[in-house]
Amino acid sequence: MAQIAEELPTPLVSASHWADLSVRVRRGAEYIVIPLLALAISALLFSLLLLALGKSPAEFFALVERGGFGTAFSIQNTLQRSSPLILTALCVALPARIGLVIIGGEGALVLGGFASAVVAIPLVLGKAPPLLTLCIMASIGMIVGAIWIGIVGYLRYARGVNETISSLLMTYIGIAIMNFFVEGSLRDLTNPNKPSTMPIGDAYMVGNIPGTEVHWGLVAGIVLAVVLYVLLSRTTFGFAVRVAGGNPRAALAQGLPVGKLIVICCAIAGACAGLAGFFEVAAIQGRANASLAAGYGYTGILVAFLARHNPLAVVPVAILFGGIVASGGLIERRMDLPDATVLVLQGLTFVVLLMSETLYGRFKIFQVRGTADRT
Repeated sequence: MAQIAEELPTPLVSASHWADLSVRVRRGAEYIVIPLLALAISALLFSLLLLALGKSPAEFFALVERGGFGTAFSIQNTLQRSSPLILTALCVALPARIGLVIIGGEGALVLGGFASAVVAIPLVLGKAPPLLTLCIMASIGMIVGAIWIGIVGYLRYARGVNETISSLLMTYIGIAIMNFFVEGSLRDLTNPNKPSTMPIGDAYMVGNIPGTEVHWGLVAGIVLAVVLYVLLSRTTFGFAVRVAGGNPRAALAQGLPVGKLIVICCAIAGACAGLAGFFEVAAIQGRANASLAAGYGYTGILVAFLARHNPLAVVPVAILFGGIVASGGLIERRMDLPDATVLVLQGLTFVVLLMSETLYGRFKIFQVRGTADRT
């Protein structure tokens, strides 16, 4: 191809280059404009709901902006909440690239956090070095999360079990397992108010990024998003995943190990959610209890879909929804609305986002006639 390009006249090569660039720009614009349109429509519908309740939409969105991004404190609160959203969204985004819809990140987060807290108990009692303890906790959390979602991938390929249903059911199983032990044999009897495991202590907590009140989970999430983007777009593994996700039969015909790819993608995804559970224990809660099931896994689904399963796009979208979640308390106090009001907004956004999937490829402005014929 390079030799042919050298033989072509320079203006012809330049015209082909600009035509290909135009196609890429227009296709990329479609993946930005349509999600933004979905956000605008969901905001409009939610505004109509607020008007029906006798509330001001302008005041609501002003409080969202102020509670999520208006002050230094609110920004740090937003970034703190964005960390688990990035990791749980990656748990959805990676399997989606191979054609799977995994919505069980909440279960992997809960079990990963629970396993981290449990393995820390003998280490803390044995006065193990804090850094070693945290590394072991993070590793165990990721391994448990990888196994949990990896099971979903195995069931999908080996037994044809629908991954969406199985991952959702396994979420409830995972939460039940944690509650069984937290309220039973592993309960800390010194804390009668809320069933929890033994606290790991301040010496074993993950510190904050210097100069901020944001823990290192945010950095871990951003780094993982970049690593997974490179893995999916710049490696042979990522190419194999895209081929298997686009046409599994063709991938099998080409000799690609589709089953192995599915399990590996699910395991990596589960490890991301398990790491989120570790940070919830080691940076926020200090122990495992029912607070681990805070709904981050479900919000992560919305983040991943709005980001079009692009690991890099997951980060800004997670920060946006982190700000929405962080503003819930302020909205409750100022507008006399339930704290779950932001959940209604998230749910409405998810429904509109799913409906917007039918719009892709329908706008002529994003299409270039003749390019498809040449390719």
